[in-house]
Amino acid sequence: MIVFSASAFVVSVVLAAQSQDRFTLKAANGIAFSEFKGYDAWQMIATSQPDDASGCGTSKVGCTKAILGNPAMIKAYRDGIPANGQAVPDGAAMAKIEWLKDHKTSPYGVTLTGTQTEVSFMVKDSKRFPDTNGWGYATFTYDASSETFMPATTNAAFALGCHGCHTAGAKARDFVFTNYAKR
Repeated sequence: MIVFSASAFVVSVVLAAQSQDRFTLKAANGIAFSEFKGYDAWQMIATSQPDDASGCGTSKVGCTKAILGNPAMIKAYRDGIPANGQAVPDGAAMAKIEWLKDHKTSPYGVTLTGTQTEVSFMVKDSKRFPDTNGWGYATFTYDASSETFMPATTNAAFALGCHGCHTAGAKARDFVFTNYAKR
């Protein structure tokens, strides 16, 4: 019994040492994964599915995405953002979780979520991110084989590229593409 207990303890210590604490990660621009603790329980804003695989990171088969909002972001949507022309308030945040498409056999045509590929975040903080109109961006890629996340890049200018797309397509909407989906 003592040998079994000792063995179980050693195995649990080894597994704990091997498992990653994703909340210790930081993007090159200083945004920490820990700033979004609990994001997986945030309310759904909407889903998205790029028309082709070019909007799916490195995927060649396409992806599906869920866009979630923290309580401040959900309140902003309920208050009429972005149609009311107001700025999203500081503290509002969104998470976009991306999975590969998985086409399984089913009694009807359906695309299911497959392997997770990344999670991206947007957070509004006008003082911290003045160069990107108050928005901070971070993307963490997920490696399913090791079950770990890592920053998408070590280049701090990556977030400027994110903001470039948001500037081109959503400047009039305080740089937010996603509409709050009707329920």
